[in-house]
Amino acid sequence: MQVKELERVARQIRLRDLQAVYDAGAGHIGGEMSAIDILTALYFRVLKVYPPEPRRPDRDRFILSKGHTACALYVTLAKRGFIPEEEISTFLQPHSRLNGHPNCNKVPGVETNTGPLGHGLPVAVGVAKAGKLTGAGYHTYVMTGDGEMQEGSNWEAIMAASQFNLDNLTLIIDHNRFQQGAALADTNNVAPLRPKLEAFGWEVSEINGNEMAQIVPALEHRSTRPHCIVAHTNKGHGISFMQDRVEWHHKVPNREQYEQAVAELAEAL
Repeated sequence: MQVKELERVARQIRLRDLQAVYDAGAGHIGGEMSAIDILTALYFRVLKVYPPEPRRPDRDRFILSKGHTACALYVTLAKRGFIPEEEISTFLQPHSRLNGHPNCNKVPGVETNTGPLGHGLPVAVGVAKAGKLTGAGYHTYVMTGDGEMQEGSNWEAIMAASQFNLDNLTLIIDHNRFQQGAALADTNNVAPLRPKLEAFGWEVSEINGNEMAQIVPALEHRSTRPHCIVAHTNKGHGISFMQDRVEWHHKVPNREQYEQAVAELAEAL
């Protein structure tokens, strides 16, 4: 897909994600809205994936380390054909496989279980290292939150990736500047991220992570080293009253807010 079509698909995913969170009465909508443009570019342009064969050996791997934004991943996977689109209506319902965090044993297209922050990047380093050891041609992508980068396990993984020269690994940091309960700057401020990653031997790109024309070339870039994309995004992107508001990390819109959000997103279609 080209940029304009990717933008259209991302708006459709935002609308369905909003409805799913509203209907379920729970979710992490702010961080989902910030990440959806990147998820769209990955699944509809960049990743070599095969929905009828979700475990095909030569597929690219994507790990959503910020697993609390699972609903955005589910909607993306459904739109890409991994699961039925109508199944999104079961999000967080009893006996649904669409839980609050992704489960690789239940949901086709999910590479590994995530939820405890700081786990996805170490797993991705292992997956990329396995690709090197076996001579496989797949590329591994992993998305973390910026608050998640406060976890020490991530920096151990970053050191290992550099040591092993994992040029088949791309880390995407969703740098929306907010985490649960506070701004990143008011907790343990890991920004600026670029010089820290570069000090560990990574190539780093900085982009507007809600601008498709910048997202696509960054994801398609190939390096001779591990590559990190610092994606500057907006919490609640696309919905005026959610944007850059810490309370929308984990909050559900009321009826009036839901209708306003639907109107804003639909107007952009």
